[in-house]
Amino acid sequence: MSKYIYYKDEDENDKYWIFTSAIESNTESEWERTNSHITEFIICTEKDNDFPFCYDIENNKKVFKLDQAKEVTKNRLRTDRISLLNAQDVLFMRAQESGADTTAIVAEKKRLRDITKDADACTSAGQLKALSVEE
Repeated sequence: MSKYIYYKDEDENDKYWIFTSAIESNTESEWERTNSHITEFIICTEKDNDFPFCYDIENNKKVFKLDQAKEVTKNRLRTDRISLLNAQDVLFMRAQESGADTTAIVAEKKRLRDITKDADACTSAGQLKALSVEE
């Protein structure tokens, strides 16, 4: 397990950052030596790779911020759907050129456009992580 320090830097508009050391056993001593002016921090052993900056520090505890994680998830889904929407656009143009039915293509494009709305209904990080543009 890697040790790291999650902290809020007041000099950087209260942004949260992650501090690590190349040598795990030196993490705390390096932190104290270089960041003694920072008072809001917590030493962590489990890193959240999906939502690393979706936390606040409250009462010396790392608190998950679901609304921030929802925005991260929406941005991930938007990126993931780009190539799928482009492929549907090509299929739509081909269908129009040949006079074929476009109903299924239109429905799939709508599903992809609306996929970010699914994040709003999620109540946990696990649900957000499970969201995908794939059916």
